Amino acid sequence: MKKSILIRILCFSFLFNSCATRGVTSIPSSNVVIIKKAPRTHKVVRVNGNRYYVWNGKYHRKTKKGYVLVYR
Repeated sequence: MKKSILIRILCFSFLFNSCATRGVTSIPSSNVVIIKKAPRTHKVVRVNGNRYYVWNGKYHRKTKKGYVLVYR
């Protein structure tokens, strides 16, 4: 009786354990600069229904933390 219970427990535990380990992949870091406040001279432009903020000839998108430069 005890031997069959022990075998069942071992079989059950092997079903939910895996020999494979999870590897953590890191996302390559990018050099993103967040601008907290847009200058007074900025313009608001809509392109394909998306709102962009333009100053110094560069397009920016608004995020929760500030403005991010958009590379095109």
